[in-house]
Amino acid sequence: MKKILISDKLAEAGINYLNDQSGIQIHIETGLNEDQLCGVIGDYDALLIRSDTQVTKKVLQAAKNLKLIGRAGIGVDNVDIPAATELGIIVMNTPDANATTTAELAIAHMMSLSRHLPTADRSVRAGKWERSKLMGSEIAHKTLAILGFGTIGRIVSQRGLGLKMQVIAYDPFVAPEIFEDLGVESVSLDELVTRADYLTLHCPLIEKTRNVVGSAQLAVMKKEAMIINCARGGLIDEAALYDALKNGRIAGAALDVYENEPPANSPLLELDNIVFTPHLGASTTEAQVAVSVEIARQAVTFLKTGEAVNALNLPRVSAEELKKSHEFITLANILGKVLVGLATKPIEKIEVTLMGRAAEVEARPVSVSALIGVLSGQFSTPVNRVNAENIAKRQGIALVESKTEETEDYLSLIKVTGHCADHSITLAGTLLGGCHPRLVCIDQFDIEVVPVGTLLVTQHDDKPGVISAISSVLGNANINISRMQVGTADEQQLAMAVISVSEPLTEDLLQQLCHIPAVHKAIQINL
Repeated sequence: MKKILISDKLAEAGINYLNDQSGIQIHIETGLNEDQLCGVIGDYDALLIRSDTQVTKKVLQAAKNLKLIGRAGIGVDNVDIPAATELGIIVMNTPDANATTTAELAIAHMMSLSRHLPTADRSVRAGKWERSKLMGSEIAHKTLAILGFGTIGRIVSQRGLGLKMQVIAYDPFVAPEIFEDLGVESVSLDELVTRADYLTLHCPLIEKTRNVVGSAQLAVMKKEAMIINCARGGLIDEAALYDALKNGRIAGAALDVYENEPPANSPLLELDNIVFTPHLGASTTEAQVAVSVEIARQAVTFLKTGEAVNALNLPRVSAEELKKSHEFITLANILGKVLVGLATKPIEKIEVTLMGRAAEVEARPVSVSALIGVLSGQFSTPVNRVNAENIAKRQGIALVESKTEETEDYLSLIKVTGHCADHSITLAGTLLGGCHPRLVCIDQFDIEVVPVGTLLVTQHDDKPGVISAISSVLGNANINISRMQVGTADEQQLAMAVISVSEPLTEDLLQQLCHIPAVHKAIQINL
């Protein structure tokens, strides 16, 4: 008999599903603090939660029999995933179960802003009849701009097209075919905010997206434009938004999420041209039922068959094979990170080739590790061997792997090629002494690099004085060079330098390097 503890409220449909399963016993006990949860968790095979239960390292260490943590919803900030992984406990979520509900709230906010519905309601309740003051606007034929084109963004786009809107979107990690298939125009971030009549945000909150809409973006938007955020607080610079709304630089905004929740004492609350809801993105009966039933099904499937759907931390290969492949997996992951750092356009396909002795190990863990390197840091949930391929598929990225006993100058070699719309990038790496990763080739440049820390990659004319000029810029900024390798492409009279630097460069410093006459490009990669 498998025992499941449910420590947060789940919809009745999910509970009923579990009660109908043979060999499954459930116990519901909500509102447990950390010590109380530690006292009971040892008896259970699975723990089903929402956002209230805090699954800390202390709780996990007390969970002697726990095999699964199931989150009814997408966010797993309340679960110590590294600790769960270390203890061999699988963590899974339901990333798409409430996507429609959140998308519909964004559309509802757009309608509300267009017709001043909250203001009109308050006006009538106050005994007023302000028809001329509350003149609205149609949304048909207006431009709906979507920042983030994952599952929710795509549902929003379908709704927008159904309302006869022109839909544009920005997402640098989605392949062009995905946009084309859905009839949506892919644009740059600058073009997105400039053309938007309605800008709606549907991307995760990660370091790269924090304050993605700030004063610079607000300054170039239309005065009639409106912003909607039903994704994550922190995507919009709230101070800049307040300034833009107060001074009429944009017409309105609707927020369901905030930097601090609830947004007590926020100056935004003083304004009349903004609409607020209390984080209702997933708050519909249908969504609550969907996430509850989905996590119940996933838990039962795993406990009965071992199949882990939407798992965030489960390797798909045996411990023995992982141990054999470990160093190659590490190398492939590094190559993936370098690849995405060098790519200037979305990657549509990744080819991974294992050569020589590298071909003796299982290819899939190695190729998926390269994929993880490409995708990591781009999403709010962890990218790992279990979910990397599904995420890549949603982003329109194909993965191709191959093996050959032949090799080129090295006993073992891994090649990773990223194909973009109009160019490809090929990297090759090997293991020095069987365990020390080395990057040995970038496209046509043979160049041996220790791939750690911050790397500065420049492509420049192969002539005297260029390296000196680069070093001078770094020296003047008090940036220390720990290693430098230079490779040449004689036929093109080009050279590439890969420089290990003591600290990351600012954007201004990178621009200084690009302004050196012989330097064609300078890219920074943090490993």
